[in-house]
Amino acid sequence: MSMNKRINISSGSPWEDIVGYSRAVRVGNVVEVTGTVADDEGTLVGKDDAYLQTKFALQKIEKALIAAGSSLNDVVRTRMFVVNIDQWEEIGRAHQEVFGTIKPCTTMVEISRFIGPDYLIEIEATAIIAN
Repeated sequence: MSMNKRINISSGSPWEDIVGYSRAVRVGNVVEVTGTVADDEGTLVGKDDAYLQTKFALQKIEKALIAAGSSLNDVVRTRMFVVNIDQWEEIGRAHQEVFGTIKPCTTMVEISRFIGPDYLIEIEATAIIAN
């Protein structure tokens, strides 16, 4: 793959065209995965449960990485945006269950709200595929 070739990965969500974004973008050996919430084709997974929302969002991120020719093992950074930082332990537990041996850099930041009022967390990921 050319180092300059750009590949946009779509989830098929109508929001991608409305807002103008991709589920993931790969350029060379770098994959960026957009902010991901616990939405399963219009249905919230884990209402009022930060742990379940985190786990589902990470599963969606994994699917996007695979579609880009990558995997969770290539993730070097995650960014977690949460509406209640007091839920850090359950969010952290879900993150650790997925990334416990991979140990990417990560950030968790409390924000005031999301577009969907029942979303508790949104996660971004960056992966670098080793040559």
